[in-house]
Amino acid sequence: MTTAPVTSSNRVARDFDRPLWKRLVLSRETAIIALLVVVALVAALTVRGFAQPITFTYLILDVAPILLIALPMTLIMVTGEIDLSVGSMVGLSSVVTGVLVQSGTPFELAALVALVVGVIGGAFNGFLVTVVGLPSLAVTIGTLALFRGLAVGLLGTTAVTSFPETWTDLAKAKFAGTPIPAIIVPFLVLLVVFVVLLHFTPFGRGIYAIGLSKEAAHFSGVPVERTKFVLFVLAGVVSAFAGIYYTLRFGSARGDNATGLELQVIAAVVLGGVSVFGGRGKIHGVIAAVLLIGILASALRLANVTSDVINIITGALLVVSVVAASFLAWVQKARRKPGGRVRAAASTA
Repeated sequence: MTTAPVTSSNRVARDFDRPLWKRLVLSRETAIIALLVVVALVAALTVRGFAQPITFTYLILDVAPILLIALPMTLIMVTGEIDLSVGSMVGLSSVVTGVLVQSGTPFELAALVALVVGVIGGAFNGFLVTVVGLPSLAVTIGTLALFRGLAVGLLGTTAVTSFPETWTDLAKAKFAGTPIPAIIVPFLVLLVVFVVLLHFTPFGRGIYAIGLSKEAAHFSGVPVERTKFVLFVLAGVVSAFAGIYYTLRFGSARGDNATGLELQVIAAVVLGGVSVFGGRGKIHGVIAAVLLIGILASALRLANVTSDVINIITGALLVVSVVAASFLAWVQKARRKPGGRVRAAASTA
C-alpha cells in the first residue's frame, strides 16, 4: 500500500482536529489583526497628530483604491493565479473618463463607459488565461504594459481636470459629524458581496478547490476555467471603479495615475495571509493588512519619514510575513513523526 506524500499545501484531517476557537484565534489572519491594533495604538500614542479625526479621514481616502481592488485580487490569488494589470486598468479607466468628459460627454455616461472598459480588459485577461492557456503572470505583465500604453496614448502628457464639482465633492465627502468618508459605503457593499461569494457559496468553495488542486477540482465538477474567467472580469470592473474614484478623489485624469498600485495590492493580499501558491486565504486578513500598511505609511509620513524609507519598511514587512509563513509550515511538518500516518492506518486496519 502506498500513501500520498505530505506537503505544506495538503490539508488533512489533522488540520481540523483542533477546537474551532483555536482555529480562529491561532491563525495568521488573527495575528495580522492583532499587529494592526498594536501598530495603531503605538502610532496614536507616539506620533503627533495621528490620533486626529482628519488623519483617519485621509487614511481611508488614500487606501480606498487598494481596499477595493484587494477584494477580487484575493479571490484570484486563492486560485493560484495573479493579476498584475489592475493598476494600469485604474489608469486606463481614469483616462477614458477624462477624455469623454473633456469631449462633452456627461460624467455619468463617461463613468459607465469606463466600467465597460474594465469588463473588456478583465475578459481579455481571462480569455488569454483560461481559453488560450497562458500563465496569468505572463499575461498580466503584458496587459499591464498594454493598458498603461493605451492610457498614455489617449491622453499623452496632459491632464483633464474639468470634472463636475458635485462628483468630486462626493468622492471626498464625509458623513455629517463624523470623520468617515462616503467611499466606505460602496466598499462595504462590495465587501459583503465578496465575503459571501468566497466564504458562503459553492462558487467560493470551488475557488479554494482550484487553488489546492486544479485537476482535483475539475474532476469534482468545479468549472475551473469559467470560475477563473469570472474572477478576472470582476478584477477588471472593480479596478475600473477604483479608477473613477481615483480620478474624482484627485480631480485629475492622467495616463500615469495609480502607477505601481498593483504592487501595493499584491503586497497587502500576501501579507493578509493569502498563499502565493493558492488554496489559502481569507478576506478579513487582507483588509487588516491593507489598513496595517496604510497606518504604517500615514504614521511614518507624520513622523517626517521619506517615502523611500516607507517603501523599505513595507517591503521588509512583506518579506518577513512570507518567510514566517514558510517557517511555520516547516515547523508543523517537522512536528509530524515520520511514518506516523502510516502506522496509525496500519493499527486501525
